[in-house]
Amino acid sequence: MTESGRGDTRSRLLEAAAELIAAAPGEDFSLREVCDRVGVRMPTLYHFFGNKQGLVDAVVERGFELYLALKSDHESTGDPIQDISDGWDAHVRFGLENPGYYTLMYGKVRPGYSPAAHAEPTRMLRALTESAASAGRLVVDAEQAAAHILATNIGVTLRLIILAQQDPELSANVRDAVIAGITGAPSGDSQGSIRDEILRVSRFAASRPGVLGAAETAMLTEWLRRLAHDA
Repeated sequence: MTESGRGDTRSRLLEAAAELIAAAPGEDFSLREVCDRVGVRMPTLYHFFGNKQGLVDAVVERGFELYLALKSDHESTGDPIQDISDGWDAHVRFGLENPGYYTLMYGKVRPGYSPAAHAEPTRMLRALTESAASAGRLVVDAEQAAAHILATNIGVTLRLIILAQQDPELSANVRDAVIAGITGAPSGDSQGSIRDEILRVSRFAASRPGVLGAAETAMLTEWLRRLAHDA
């Protein structure tokens, strides 16, 4: 078998496994059915992956490769909070379009175990929360902000996969609530308060540091947050 043929067979086995997992998220799947879908015998699967766990691990790695490719294609807006919001939407969209991969990437958990493939998406998110924290735009530390976003983003995506339907209103409402929570931004019915108006000005200034200058913007947003705290 040529190297090209080997690679193609391996990819088709991964796709078949992901399709079976997507058909019944959270359920077990049959290695024999994976082989039948591709038209190969069991020894071929064992040759590529060693055992069932090896296949599962390979599906997880392939899922993260696809996810990171999607993230890499997204251009930064220059505003870390907007990038977090856009990243949330991209995360949900990936899960709904690739439920087989996603349920293994984030739905199969073992206490105390985090696949190495989780590291890069987490690092990318933390870079955004650290940027937002450096600009004075968070009311929690960068690590806590990233944890809040990951936990809720994954939870919403898995919920929508279970329901097998899109619910953009649910996703947007949870997204906005989480961002409001980590930034101290107004949410819900308090838009008319003085505190909310102060925070709105603070966010506006922080999103445009080139107008006043970085140092001046940081000072202004800090003063505004102090005023908002006492409002």
